[in-house]
Amino acid sequence: MDYLAPAYLLAWARAFVLTQLVEAPIYRKVTPVPLWAALAPSAITHPFVWFVFPRLQERGVSYLAMAVAAETFAWLVEAAFLVLVHGVPLRRAALVSLLANAASVVVGLVLRAMGLL
Repeated sequence: MDYLAPAYLLAWARAFVLTQLVEAPIYRKVTPVPLWAALAPSAITHPFVWFVFPRLQERGVSYLAMAVAAETFAWLVEAAFLVLVHGVPLRRAALVSLLANAASVVVGLVLRAMGLL
C-alpha cells in the first residue's frame, strides 16, 4: 500500500475532517477546554490511526484486530492528553474520549455503508 499516494492522502484528509467535525464538539461540550484543545486530541492520534496502524495488516493482523488496536490507542492517548495538558479528571477524560471516538467510528461506518465515504 502506498500511504503517500494522492488518493490515500485525500481519503485521510476527508476522514480527518469528519473526525474533527464529530469529536471536537463533544470534547468542547463535555470538557472545559478551549477550541484548540478540543481539536488537538484527534489531531494527535488520527495520523497514527490512519498511517501507522494499517501497516499491521501487512504483518498478518486482521482488519478487526487492527481497528480495535487503533481505536484503543486513540481513546487512551486522547484521554491522557485531556488529563495531562488540561487537568481534566481521569474518569471524565476517559469517558469523554470513549464517547468522542465511538461517535466518530459510528458516523464513519454509517457514512461508509451509505456509500458517502
